[in-house]
Amino acid sequence: MTESRIDFRKAKFLISAPDIAHLDQYLPGDIGVEIAFAGRSNAGKSSALNALTEQKSLARTSKTPGRTQLINVFALDADRRLVDLPGYGFAQVPLALKNKWQQALGEYLQKRACLSGVVVLMDIRHPLKDLDMQMIEWAVLSHIPVLALLTKADKLTQSIKTKTVNDVRKALAEFGDKVQVEPFSSLKGTGKPKVLSILNDWCHPTWLAEQQALREQNEQEQQ
Repeated sequence: MTESRIDFRKAKFLISAPDIAHLDQYLPGDIGVEIAFAGRSNAGKSSALNALTEQKSLARTSKTPGRTQLINVFALDADRRLVDLPGYGFAQVPLALKNKWQQALGEYLQKRACLSGVVVLMDIRHPLKDLDMQMIEWAVLSHIPVLALLTKADKLTQSIKTKTVNDVRKALAEFGDKVQVEPFSSLKGTGKPKVLSILNDWCHPTWLAEQQALREQNEQEQQ
């Protein structure tokens, strides 16, 4: 079966939730496909989501890192969703609230069966911090593909950018093809076609085709 190209420009805000339990109150169960965006609070997650969907305010941006305190879900179609996870590691907030965010983040990553891929966003000038590595290692151990997205690539010269990308790829080489590394600039559009291609592939896991076939069979039986 030929895979359809997903139009990420059609992304629409669906829900904000404090934890995975509240997600299930609004979503049709742990089915379909979800692609998670995770990263430090100053990594530019919201800007990247807006650039990839060509929507200026799909994900709210703020000059104050750490504004994303909830799990924010955006629907691509009936079966596919993008999930903006709480930023980690930087936000100037009370420890109790930070711990609550971390719990929600870990709960989602560990329990969400429909998770098809994780985009770990890192400022290209400060890649592979401890929490970034923990996120990548967890995903690899859970057999979830990872895109290490080096954001704000426009902040570096071409030569330094190329060197940094190569250095990060070498540092993550032990994970083989389970982790891809790409530079990205929300401002200049650097890396956008490649990123969209990767996300499109993640939108077509084998289990989704099986779910869709089962749903069609049930609908036919009910007619």
